[in-house]
Amino acid sequence: MSMRLMGLPLLFAAVPAQAQPLIHLPPAPEAVPFIVPVWPVALPAYPWPIPFVPAGPPRLAENVRAMLESAMRTGDSATVAAVVKVAIDTQPYDKDEIRAMQKAFNDDMARQLAAKANAETQRIRNSDILELWTGKVELGAFRATGNTSNFGYSGALNLDRKGINWQHTIQATADYQKDRGAVTREQYLASYQARYTLNDGLFTFGRTQWESNKIQGYYDRYSLSTGLGYRVIKRKDMTLSMELGPAVRRTLYVTDPAETTWSTLASLDFSWNVDNALKFTQTASSYIETGNSTFTTLTGIEAGMSKHLKAKLSYSFEHETSPPDGTLKTDTISRFSLVYGF
Repeated sequence: MSMRLMGLPLLFAAVPAQAQPLIHLPPAPEAVPFIVPVWPVALPAYPWPIPFVPAGPPRLAENVRAMLESAMRTGDSATVAAVVKVAIDTQPYDKDEIRAMQKAFNDDMARQLAAKANAETQRIRNSDILELWTGKVELGAFRATGNTSNFGYSGALNLDRKGINWQHTIQATADYQKDRGAVTREQYLASYQARYTLNDGLFTFGRTQWESNKIQGYYDRYSLSTGLGYRVIKRKDMTLSMELGPAVRRTLYVTDPAETTWSTLASLDFSWNVDNALKFTQTASSYIETGNSTFTTLTGIEAGMSKHLKAKLSYSFEHETSPPDGTLKTDTISRFSLVYGF
C-alpha cells in the first residue's frame, strides 16, 4: 500500500498539460505617449560656392625656433649644425623649415666672410711699405761662476710682412760665449728673403744671407740664391714649405784664401701649433757643392706665458763637410730664451 501511495505523485506529473485548467492574465496597460519638445532654430543661408581659405604648412614650435636662433647668434657653424641635427631628430615633420633656417644662416655667414676678405684685401693693397709688419724678439743669456767662469748670450730678431702675393722675411741671430776669458763662440747671421706666390701652393723666392763665425774658420760668408718653392701643407694650425734652387757663395776665411763657389740650396720650414699655448718649429737648409757643403737645422718648442710672451727651448746643428784646418766639422748649441711677439 505504501508503495502505491509513493507512486501517486509520479502519476499526477504525467498528466498532459492540456488537461490542466487555463490561467487568464490581466491585459497589459496601454502605452503612454512621450512628447519631445522642439524649438525652432534659424540657420544661416548655406554659402555657395564654398569659400577657399589658404593655409600654410604647420609652423615650427616656438621653443625649437628659439633654440635654433640662439645657436645662430653664436656665429659658430659647428654649433648650428649640431643643434639642427637635434632639432630634425626631434621634429622630423618640420625638417624643411629647419633646413631653410640653416641655409639662410650659412648664406649670411658666407656673405660676411666675403665682405671681410674683400675689406682685408683692400686694406693690404692700400697699406704703406712700413705697415703690415709682424715680428718677434728672442733673448737668452747665462752666466756661471765657481770652478768654471762662463758668460754667454743669444739673441734673434724675426720680421715678416705678408701681402697679397708677396712675402718679405728678415732674420738676424747672434750667439756669443766666453769660457774662462776665452771666446768659445761668436756667430752672427742676417738674411732677407722675398717670396712671390704663383698659385695657391707654388711660389718663387730670392734670398740673400750673411754669416760670420770665426770659431768655424771664416770671417764672412755671403750667399745669394733663388729658385722655386712649394707649400706642401697650408692649414691654420700647421704649415710646411720646401724650397730648391741654385746659389752662389763668397767666403772670406780666417787662414785660407777667399773663394767663390756655386751650390744648390734646399730648405725646409715647418710649423705646428699643437694647441693655443704650445708650438713646435723645425727649419733646415743645405748648401750642397763639390767643395765644402753646409747643413744646418734648428728645432724649437715655444710655450706661451702670456699673450705676447713665450718661453722657447731650441737646439741648433751645423755641419761643414770640409771646414778649414784646425776647426771642427760639427757645431751645436742649446738655447733657452724668452720670445716677445708684436
